[in-house]
Amino acid sequence: MDIISIRGGNRLSGTIPISGAKNSALTLLPCALLTDEPVTLRNLPRLADVDSFGHLLNQLGVSTTIEGARPEDFGRVMTLKAGRITSTEAPYDIVRKMRASILVLGPLLARAGECRVSLPGGCAIGNRPIDLHLKAIEALGASIETTSGYVIARVPDGGLPGGDFSFPVVSVGATENALMAAVLANGTSILRNAAREPEIVDLCNMLVAMGSEIEGIGSSTLTITGVDRLHGCTYRVMSDRIEAGSYACAVGIAGGEVDLLAAKADEMEATLDALRLAGLDIDIHAKGIRVASDGKLKPLTLSTAPYPGLATDMQAQLMAMLCLADGASVLTETIFENRYMHVPELNRMGADIETKGRTAVVRGVKKLTGAPVMATDLRASMSLAIAGLAAEGETRLQRIYHLDRGYERLEEKLAAVGADIERISGD
Repeated sequence: MDIISIRGGNRLSGTIPISGAKNSALTLLPCALLTDEPVTLRNLPRLADVDSFGHLLNQLGVSTTIEGARPEDFGRVMTLKAGRITSTEAPYDIVRKMRASILVLGPLLARAGECRVSLPGGCAIGNRPIDLHLKAIEALGASIETTSGYVIARVPDGGLPGGDFSFPVVSVGATENALMAAVLANGTSILRNAAREPEIVDLCNMLVAMGSEIEGIGSSTLTITGVDRLHGCTYRVMSDRIEAGSYACAVGIAGGEVDLLAAKADEMEATLDALRLAGLDIDIHAKGIRVASDGKLKPLTLSTAPYPGLATDMQAQLMAMLCLADGASVLTETIFENRYMHVPELNRMGADIETKGRTAVVRGVKKLTGAPVMATDLRASMSLAIAGLAAEGETRLQRIYHLDRGYERLEEKLAAVGADIERISGD
């Protein structure tokens, strides 16, 4: 098993290109199911989750071709063609590995009129039920039954009529699934209290590029007028605001100055506000965001919230950075109930963090010390890498397959700006 070794203490200086967004790519890929024409995605990040989603689409009859990219380039170009859907089942062995697989439910139903999708099962960061996905799609007129760990969805004779649904709580995944189901419905659908994340806007923009009619993009009320068919398109995946925020936290704790190329400030304002309050200099320019830090950090009080609030996917990275702040920070996690699994590992490195329920108190310490640590989920593993950049001695990060799910060639990007980091191949 590969590990990542980090020897802390180096300031970071230079440029980090920000890759295409994982959370967006996994939503745009299933759009290929909505048309029999080719769909080309540019700026697709090279990630384990993207590969896994490609394999799932192959099983459903989608052909995928990747344009030859130079090894030194980040991202890739993939063309997907679902001329004929050969299977409408997303099996358990794939869905359990990657919860995003549930996003084939809406497009399969819209295009094929039926599908059978495994329930996702457990997730390390807590119970993430899909009941809202099912209720929203039911409201559009589908019949849903759950049996033997699978969801079986069907459209009535004559096709999906469309409908009106108000989400009781904001759900990004359920909004995405309902959108993809509604674009080919016979009538008009209205989604109220819909998620407003930039990744949702990215999905809407791609669906419009394919011929969908969607009003209210970027707001919490989406009105979708169903069309008979969609056509192919070429679309560029948005930049990854979580990746950009993660590297900004790395600069915050290690000190230095780094240009985050292609980062979009207007998609991550809550993160940038938090970083400014912590004492970082943030300079927004035409090509991205320049982040500078002298390593002296101020404590923060933060709470995660649906967009435009602070992304839950940034909580662990900010916590790692605040381990060296001058005073006590208070973080409240409102989205997922089990998102503090990185805390024991950070404490092994000398951090002083106490958790109680959904709140964590981070008392800043003078120094962190390198230690063998273990990643538990994607963002938690990044928080340990961030802590390692400022820790004395060597941090050996195990289970880095979590990192490979969401950060494209992390060690290369950090090494290029001066970090002492390497991947060590295991047996």
